[in-house]
Amino acid sequence: MFRIEGLDSRLPLIQNADLNGKVVLVRVDHNVVKQGEIKDPYRIDQTLGTLYNIVERGGRPILMTHVGRPKDKKTGKIICDEKDSVEPIVQYIERKLHTTFHVPRFSTDSEKGIPSIDTSINLAVRDLRDHKIGGIYLPNTRWFQGEEAKDESRQRFALQLAGLADVFVNDAFGSWQSHASTYDIAEILPSYAGYLMQQEIQNLNYVLNPNRPFLAVVAGSKYDTKIRPLKALYEKVDHLILGGVIYNTFLCAKYGIFINGVEEEDINAAKDLVAKDKAQKKILELPCLVESDILNGKIPGKYRTVCIDDFQQGKKYGYFLDVAAESFKEPKVLDVISRAKTIFVNAVMGFTPNFPEGSEALDRTIDENTEAMKLYGGGDTLQEFKNLCPGLYLAILDNSKYYFFTGGGTVLKAIEEGTPYGLEPVNVLMKS
Repeated sequence: MFRIEGLDSRLPLIQNADLNGKVVLVRVDHNVVKQGEIKDPYRIDQTLGTLYNIVERGGRPILMTHVGRPKDKKTGKIICDEKDSVEPIVQYIERKLHTTFHVPRFSTDSEKGIPSIDTSINLAVRDLRDHKIGGIYLPNTRWFQGEEAKDESRQRFALQLAGLADVFVNDAFGSWQSHASTYDIAEILPSYAGYLMQQEIQNLNYVLNPNRPFLAVVAGSKYDTKIRPLKALYEKVDHLILGGVIYNTFLCAKYGIFINGVEEEDINAAKDLVAKDKAQKKILELPCLVESDILNGKIPGKYRTVCIDDFQQGKKYGYFLDVAAESFKEPKVLDVISRAKTIFVNAVMGFTPNFPEGSEALDRTIDENTEAMKLYGGGDTLQEFKNLCPGLYLAILDNSKYYFFTGGGTVLKAIEEGTPYGLEPVNVLMKS
């Protein structure tokens, strides 16, 4: 029995699966399409090792992923729009693997999405077994009625998925929600963790059990979405840097100022963090920010640098859309970043593309610490890193001191729970 150090022995690994001659249903997180175009293929590329291994060992792959949010939460209506199609993903994979993938077409209800996987797919599955095609890629899983359902249609969809294959492999660490294609299916078929899933869990150990000093950098567009993981992370870190609206909210709560775009409800929620940090002093404040009169655009005369030392209680400010790059040259900030042994980044510091200077300064300053283990989480974080520092990104691709998670939200959820094995799609694999 193949085992890997750093992984719970109860987690079933693809290395121990019998794949020869088997149809293998693979759940991936290829949610990289926006408005019909692939914005960054990184998540796709990270799953290619699992796909190579399946085929090399005699398996025949059927892939599935979600794309976007085609379901209206208020009405429950599911819109099967081509902008959320898997077609761009399939075209990319076909070029990468030099093979042909079949995308089945199913009848669609105009308001309820795809009711079921019908028998029209049987011929494609036969062609797959006979090596007439390289693989099958199912339509967007969130186009199916049963994927996120709470009624019997969910179990029906899971059984239909199971009927396509002999083995299930979950390689979608970024999809931590408990849905039919990530959870229910693992209760039916022999199920295993793919190579990317294993890799993500292994690297999470650096965050959950860090070498110290441990520095985390977290930003976000809304404070309330990060409260719980932020609290859990605060307990783990030696130092914490905040960015984006999260930082703006913290500053409002601490200094009694008002910033455009920050809601009073969030300011009140942040007062607990302010009180906690008054005693523990873990939050490293970046001293200067960029204030703008307008939200969309960077117009000369409409933005300026504002420093924390100049804050006046009760004063109202415009939009704080970035951290000024000079903040990362401040001696205390430089000292904390340079001494850290583990650095976790889930942050875009500014409102890009118009205000990118803070994010670029952050990434370049962190890179100067050559000893630390540097872990980046989240698609937006990675995309901005590649856009702002393309040369640096290419230089560190094979650097063992860097790791880029495919799912930032999943990492934060695992931090909140204190373990990756509490994530339901991971936990069900262990039960299976």
